[in-house]
Amino acid sequence: MHDFQQSARLALACIDLTSLNDDDTDSDIETLCRQAKTPLGSTAAVCVLPAFVVTAQRALNTESGPNANTVKVATVTNFPYGNDDPMAAARETRSAVAAGANEVDVVFPYHALLAGDEAIGLELVEMCRAAAVDATLKIILETGELADPALIRRAADIAIQGGADFIKTSTGKTAVGATLDAAEIMLEAIQVSGRENLGIKVAGGITTHQQAHEYLTLAADIMGPAWVTPAHFRFGASGLLDNLLDTLQDGMASV
Repeated sequence: MHDFQQSARLALACIDLTSLNDDDTDSDIETLCRQAKTPLGSTAAVCVLPAFVVTAQRALNTESGPNANTVKVATVTNFPYGNDDPMAAARETRSAVAAGANEVDVVFPYHALLAGDEAIGLELVEMCRAAAVDATLKIILETGELADPALIRRAADIAIQGGADFIKTSTGKTAVGATLDAAEIMLEAIQVSGRENLGIKVAGGITTHQQAHEYLTLAADIMGPAWVTPAHFRFGASGLLDNLLDTLQDGMASV
């Protein structure tokens, strides 16, 4: 797809720089927001717990004019367990958007799907779609827990049917995060949907440029290289940024 340096720059631009720890503080989130704006480019978004949406927006939007912030604020709802209560998930999502979230990552009720209930998942996605209004809605499938390729595909199809803007692999809170196999299933679901603005987010365990490069290459092979931009592709990661910056700095030093 791209050479290694190009893919590192692309990967950096596609990161949702993430901190979703129970012990996060305002200071932690302010630091995260500073890290999101690097000398080599900014990440697509920061992803924080709902309690820190206001903090993140304030930290990111300290500049105006041509240097005004372009980093989005993402948050999570129905997180991390994927409960099967559409009303509660929709309320959380509505509150997050009211607080200033540009993007909301909602956990799909995967336990219900594992138990054979598809209807609750569709209802939850549809209600969260309505609650999110114009905010970007990403549905977290928790592919490592679904495990079965047929179930991953079914969850992806339901999320797409319900109005998701992105489908996302994982919360990062379970034993198995993103895998190339799961991402391939999800990309194929996106491809056959015919929805041009639908995207994928891979999250959970992606810490190196080599790993990121493999996902970018997979997406380019299935969807075409021009599709692979922050508008359609995201990495949910906390440790990946430093590795990419090292890669890019090493590349510049060798020129």
